[in-house]
Amino acid sequence: MLSYTVRPGDTLLRVARHFGVSAASLLACNPRICENEPIPPGVVLRVPPTSDVWYAIQEGDTLDRLSSLFGIASSAIEAANRSLGAASQWSAGTLLRIPAGPPNRIVDARAEYGPEELQRDCSLLARRYESVETSVIGHSVMGRPITALKLGSGPYAIHANGAFHANEWITSALLMTFAEDAAQAYESGTSWRNANIRQLLSEVSLWLVPMVNPDGAALVQEGLNPGHPMYEELLEMNRGSHRFSRWKANIRGVDLNDQFPAFWEEECNRRGTPGPGPRDYPGPRPLSEPEAAAMAAFTEEQQFKLVLAVHTQGQEIYWNYRDYEPLESEGLACRLGSVSSYRPIKLTGSDAGYKDWFIQTFRKPGFTIEAGIGVNPLPLSQFEDMYEDIAKLLLEAMTFRV
Repeated sequence: MLSYTVRPGDTLLRVARHFGVSAASLLACNPRICENEPIPPGVVLRVPPTSDVWYAIQEGDTLDRLSSLFGIASSAIEAANRSLGAASQWSAGTLLRIPAGPPNRIVDARAEYGPEELQRDCSLLARRYESVETSVIGHSVMGRPITALKLGSGPYAIHANGAFHANEWITSALLMTFAEDAAQAYESGTSWRNANIRQLLSEVSLWLVPMVNPDGAALVQEGLNPGHPMYEELLEMNRGSHRFSRWKANIRGVDLNDQFPAFWEEECNRRGTPGPGPRDYPGPRPLSEPEAAAMAAFTEEQQFKLVLAVHTQGQEIYWNYRDYEPLESEGLACRLGSVSSYRPIKLTGSDAGYKDWFIQTFRKPGFTIEAGIGVNPLPLSQFEDMYEDIAKLLLEAMTFRV
């Protein structure tokens, strides 16, 4: 049986994913750890055997050599060993997991999907698929990149984003999975979900920003460690609690989806939140936070025809804003609802959101998509069902011409 020393950022699901075992079997071998509690760095875990191959890197090994040796794509080897850092940093003696069976996907949604997974997968997708381009549109409070992916080269530019709210990080995995599936279908020239992806991506440029709030996502997934540079401030904002699963805000306690200059003052009055905290504080002024400011600048630069902000939860589609939306918005929302089974809702009493600002500023269709159902953060057990709806909805949006 293997042993593994827990490192900062590890979680039960991430360790299980790394070794290709189930979380249940890992728990069974380590009865002193708890399923819903962070695992302290330095703890040594016992890891049950798997059908995967383990290989110690030899002097002179390269990814290309390993790919040829084991008959698996180099990107799949990198994806299976994401916890070891970049392949350029691997050294002789490093123990690699070589996935059994057919080549693995790059995007792996079996565990928490955080900033490190996102950045590594964006790089791997761009290297593997010619139809994928990546760019950094800004940085978070803590300096993490906010990355955009572009699929296709068509003149009709649309946009979807995820993880404005920290505990809605599952939306990042949904968008990244869609990006990989669409890119694979484009490269192979095959129909995917009854859609001609090559034709669509010759007409459309789909821009994705899968994780608007990387600092907050990491906090929700990994908890608060004493070494965090904002340890005392975050603990105070969270009323002394070390449980951050309900945290929606960015790392400064500002709700990024209450940050946009669309009747922002009215949203402040409605929220009545006195200061930074886990949720609902709109900040000291519109676009005070670098994440929101980056999204506004990116949107103004690209001049999208329509946008979709993917959130959780409720299985609803919000399509209007104070009658600024174009006449066709309701009909488009009904089309999205018909393919996804989500309910189009005419929303009132909400301001300062990204979708609100886009509709008011550009007078173009904007939609907030509330994926899944339950209590945030939604469990990964819902992922497949959620993805079925989101994939259909995004493909339908790619057919709109307004």
